[in-house]
Amino acid sequence: MADVHAIASGMPHVTKWERDDGTDRPVYQVGGKSFVFFRTPRPDAADPATGERYTDVIMFWVESEEDKDALVRDPSSPFFTTPHFDGHLSVLLRAADLPRLSRDELAEIVQDAWLARASNRRRERWLRRSHPHRPRPRRQWLRRQHRRRRPGRLRPRERPRPPNHPRKPRRRPW
Repeated sequence: MADVHAIASGMPHVTKWERDDGTDRPVYQVGGKSFVFFRTPRPDAADPATGERYTDVIMFWVESEEDKDALVRDPSSPFFTTPHFDGHLSVLLRAADLPRLSRDELAEIVQDAWLARASNRRRERWLRRSHPHRPRPRRQWLRRQHRRRRPGRLRPRERPRPPNHPRKPRRRPW
């Protein structure tokens, strides 16, 4: 587990949140969004033979449902999910299964989790610095083009209404 802590805390702009209960189950966040989370024992992740709850489950965010399916469906992969996480872009891993992953594989999982949760600007900056040969990712959004109001153009509330037009109630800002 020390490798998970070292890799996650080594990523840029990471905040580590400690729990108040005295356990070593931190939450690693980037920009207020968690990307690696050490779970408390829950009934959805339990040993099928004994029914005992797993106490060492780590949650990693993934970029897409396809990435999640690829990690979970691979029989050689130690990753799993539970019905509680259906539709949630994350995979689970027991700390007892960490030795099945090499340090490079673990670093890739943690970095992908960070990339899935970091802002576009932080993601692009980190990719440029750590992978200079990698092509720059295409932006998935368009910047808003704020139109300037042309003189003489009325806003929707300022337009005259017909005399019989029902007035819409104004939304309150609170």
